[in-house]
Amino acid sequence: MLKPETQVEEKSQGRVGLIVIISGLTAFGPFCMDMYLPGLPSLAQDLGGEAWQVQLTLTACLLGLAGGQIIAGPLSDTFGRRRPLLVGLVIYTIASLMCALAPSVLLLILFRLLQGSAGAAGIVIARAIVRDLFSGAEVARFFAITMAVNGLAPILAPIVGGQVLNFTSWRGVFVILTAIGLVLLVSVGLGLKETLPLERRHSGGVIDTLRTFRHLLANRVFVGYALSSGLAFGCMFAYIAGSPFVLENIYNVSPQLFSLVFASNALGIILTSQFSARLVEKVGSRKLLAFGLASSLTGGLCLLVAVLTNVGLIGVLPSFFLIVSSIGFIAPNATALALADQRGVAGSASALLGVLQYVIGALITPIVNIGGSNTAVPMAVIIAMLGISATVVFLTLTRPVVGVRS
Repeated sequence: MLKPETQVEEKSQGRVGLIVIISGLTAFGPFCMDMYLPGLPSLAQDLGGEAWQVQLTLTACLLGLAGGQIIAGPLSDTFGRRRPLLVGLVIYTIASLMCALAPSVLLLILFRLLQGSAGAAGIVIARAIVRDLFSGAEVARFFAITMAVNGLAPILAPIVGGQVLNFTSWRGVFVILTAIGLVLLVSVGLGLKETLPLERRHSGGVIDTLRTFRHLLANRVFVGYALSSGLAFGCMFAYIAGSPFVLENIYNVSPQLFSLVFASNALGIILTSQFSARLVEKVGSRKLLAFGLASSLTGGLCLLVAVLTNVGLIGVLPSFFLIVSSIGFIAPNATALALADQRGVAGSASALLGVLQYVIGALITPIVNIGGSNTAVPMAVIIAMLGISATVVFLTLTRPVVGVRS
């Protein structure tokens, strides 16, 4: 029989391993979207595409991340978490390699759609696994901890991408994504046990899944938290899609310097998510979410003023930082609040939560540079409007949820 201190040590090691795996799975989004950003301008030149065409590769990835969650979430409620997750990782790895070999923008768009669809399994099932294992404020705390670890992804991804461009092309970035897929596949296969017991699985098929979706969409509070979070994520997606062209084309920032700017903004997510983890017991998830939405709105309005008044990077960069770092308050608390009463259908609820985020992102990214790659006004206007909309939705549709302190 193990001694108490040995049991505690093993439990601690198991939790650390779970944090690492969950963080890696939820990093699919940042890695898919951020690592190749420094190479977007050169990618456009290499494949002979316009800026808006190249941005469709980002849109396709976002659509895949959204649609894939609709499939993977309910499947994980029916068959358990492991099997759909492992299948998704295999497809993601193959799709990443196909992206590296793409001969045209059109084929790259198609491969990115497949890559995002497969990667969505990691994102949605990771959230469901956390909901399987934890409840209450512990959910928000765990999400905040994993977001801190996961925050390294948007920091490292563009830096790695920028450095890769020093000795190879954008294709090398997708080779690295292929290797990451293989590492995660092995890690999940060897280190993640099934978390959804047979007695809690649903086997109603498509009809039951659609019924669950309809029930969730009829829940005003769930939709309020999910939509306000999705609109806030839309601000970040607009930044992701527009900032490479704005900083590199308008302000003459090099791809390597851009990657450092991008990384510093992502560092803000780590800092704010850690504040959120420490404060959630005392302050409550709802108040922290409200603060995050207010910060995002403030950053969006400041960015619009900075662009319209032509103050330059001194106004643009702090605004970017505020917009991005607010996600550290928004994401963990909105997720915990939205999933608070959805224990039996956590996979489906997690899927809808992610779908709203990525669909909004997919709709936003093609129009961020609608005025061309030499103006930042459309991006600033879109971010400001999204920030206003997120705040209005939060104030009108949500109220405290029983089970998560507000």
